[in-house]
Amino acid sequence: MIFISMYIHNLNPVLFNFGFFEIRWYSLAYIFGILIGWILGKKLIKLKNEQYATSIKLNYFDDLISYLIVSIIIGGRFGYIIFYNFEYYLKNPLSVLKIWEGGMSFHGALIGIIIGTYIFAKKRGINLFLLLDVIASVAPIGLFFGRIANFINSELYGTPSNLPWAVVFPKVDNLSRHPSQLYEATLEGLFLFIILMYVNFTRKFKLGTCSSLFLIVYGIFRIVSEQFREPDVQIGYIYNYFTMGSLLSALMIVFGVLIFVKIKK
Repeated sequence: MIFISMYIHNLNPVLFNFGFFEIRWYSLAYIFGILIGWILGKKLIKLKNEQYATSIKLNYFDDLISYLIVSIIIGGRFGYIIFYNFEYYLKNPLSVLKIWEGGMSFHGALIGIIIGTYIFAKKRGINLFLLLDVIASVAPIGLFFGRIANFINSELYGTPSNLPWAVVFPKVDNLSRHPSQLYEATLEGLFLFIILMYVNFTRKFKLGTCSSLFLIVYGIFRIVSEQFREPDVQIGYIYNYFTMGSLLSALMIVFGVLIFVKIKK
């Protein structure tokens, strides 16, 4: 079958190259995602203080950001190692430190964020779900920028397709493929953000609602996107159908439903 594409990917992952120093789109995605999430997060803290009659100081959220950055890096890295390429890193332990070579897992970063936020909330005596609701609400911003950066980097590409919007990634092969990164940016980034903002600003919901909805809706969107995404080469399809991302996202949905049921009771 011959696949015809309307777009041949020719984007450069490096925005500026100064010889001894490079500025990459992927780095900017992390920076802008954190900065915009930081600004919006403080506005949501003000909103939560009004809705739940709490008095969380805004500078607490400033302090939380440093916890989150460390949690994302450590959790994302070890999540990738454990879930996606354990045998390789077991044989090459020094490669664990080579983060610049790539290898980060969203689900690992999520676990890291939950642990980091729990430690922070315990130290400051703040309700854990209040903080997690704020983080869940701003997380889609970073997910949106991150998936756009994945597209620019020609990574996490989709399966072959002959649809009019299919894309050829010359760094990969000459087949036209689903731009699965853009599907994920739209679903996990834009749509999820709109849903959570609606929940935040329409009326007062029980604490934990945004957190549970994030787990459930992201999990569903990710499973849908995974149907169009090429599986990781070192893993392939599990039981000839499921990707690792799909299985981990299914677990997210289960935990999200459990939390939702618990807070409703």
